[in-house]
Amino acid sequence: MRLLLIRHGQTPGNVLGQLDTAHPGPGLTELGERQAEALSRVLANERIASLYASTLIRTQITAAPLSRVHGLEIEVLQGIHEIEAGSLEKMTDHESHKRYMGTIFSWADGDLDRRMPDGPSGRDFFERYDAAMAKIAGRENGSGNSGSVAVVSHGAAIRVWAGMRAGNIGPDFAIKHALDNTGIVALDGDPDSGWELIHWDDSPVGGLALADPTAEDPTGRLA
Repeated sequence: MRLLLIRHGQTPGNVLGQLDTAHPGPGLTELGERQAEALSRVLANERIASLYASTLIRTQITAAPLSRVHGLEIEVLQGIHEIEAGSLEKMTDHESHKRYMGTIFSWADGDLDRRMPDGPSGRDFFERYDAAMAKIAGRENGSGNSGSVAVVSHGAAIRVWAGMRAGNIGPDFAIKHALDNTGIVALDGDPDSGWELIHWDDSPVGGLALADPTAEDPTGRLA
């Protein structure tokens, strides 16, 4: 199964540098909407069999143009939402950013018992994200579809999950590789046989003209 993990378009929280993980979350900025449209154009010729988005509305808005181009329904899937910031929610200062990303990167190093302040542990996160991927794989493997599966999710969640689950990269890969808004991580495989990283496009789909170097995005390029 080819899995396309796509980070949502830019949000107001990304611009402000907020740790913004609560439901339902914000929509997209004007740039984020342009990023979503660019995503649908770039992937117009990709054979996409199914399209999923998280329970946070920014992913659903990002997926909408792709849904329209491919004539697919967006399935809102539990478990692929962003890693909850706990007591760091809405924080914008650099120390909070470091604590949030440092906790996540400790999971990538194998310390799955470490918890976000008043938030989830690494085991909590991987349990719910793995369950969501298993649900997708169970559906797709029994459907006869041969196209890719597009999953619009979140920066920190994609980075640490793909970094840990792809067997052909080292544990520090996700630490060293950022993921900008509408960046795509592509993997082949399934939960039973394992996953292999095919490519990691850390820039916005559609090119750097759709990047925002002034944004204080804590789970993107600052991490």
